[in-house]
Amino acid sequence: MDEVKLFENKKIRSVWSAETEEWYLSLVDVIGILTDSVNPTDYLKKLRKRDEILGEYIGTNCPQIEMLTETGKKRKTLSATPKQLFRIVQSIPSKKAEPFKLWLAEVANDRLNEMQDPELTIDRAMLAYRALGYSEEWINTRLQSIQFRKELTDQWKKSGVEEGLEYAILTNLMTKEWSGKTVAQYKSFKGLKKENLRDNMTSIELALNILAEASATEISKTKNPVGFNQSQGVALEGAKVAKDARKSLEQQTGTSVISPLNAKELPGREDSIRQIGE
Repeated sequence: MDEVKLFENKKIRSVWSAETEEWYLSLVDVIGILTDSVNPTDYLKKLRKRDEILGEYIGTNCPQIEMLTETGKKRKTLSATPKQLFRIVQSIPSKKAEPFKLWLAEVANDRLNEMQDPELTIDRAMLAYRALGYSEEWINTRLQSIQFRKELTDQWKKSGVEEGLEYAILTNLMTKEWSGKTVAQYKSFKGLKKENLRDNMTSIELALNILAEASATEISKTKNPVGFNQSQGVALEGAKVAKDARKSLEQQTGTSVISPLNAKELPGREDSIRQIGE
């Protein structure tokens, strides 16, 4: 399970391993935050050469784990558990070291608590979005979108759709159907590169995306598609429900629902979906 964690509003890529039941965090991301280095990868290389004991420790204990890159592709990156990071941080001269250790302890403890009470996962996501400055209205809609997305992917899994590429293809088909843009086109329209598209949608865009995914889920439950090919048709049917709703709304308002606004512009401006032609 991939996730982005926040330390002082700066992103750290992380992956939860069901096998070891531990978080693995990107070592390069951590180095970049602690040192403010413009090239954390180079800093890490020099650190390992300068401190041979630390270099050996990292080489022995820190695995290469696939994580999303800035271009949105998965690449293996040197990673470490919170426990391993405690050892590594001690060798990095940084005034952020102590608060970072406290943060690491919270990360480890939060996961244990979430395993006992899944609602805490939602609470943590809400706090993270608040820290980034999103409005309460947007946060509520975004959290709903996570729930409906999970229900859809559970249905895809039940239908025999393979996680990864096939999920991405179906998502792209649905996005193109209801919004008129592929995921890549949509992100380009909003001026995005590596950022998550949904984290940069307006509340109404999120609502329509929810409608598309919820509709596809319900249709899938009724038609019981088998495999990827049959699931494509169901996905498009669900997305068409949202497409019709979008066109109806645009006809009523005379403005485009698909907004160029991104996360830098969204907080406090959810009433300003004044769109492209204004």
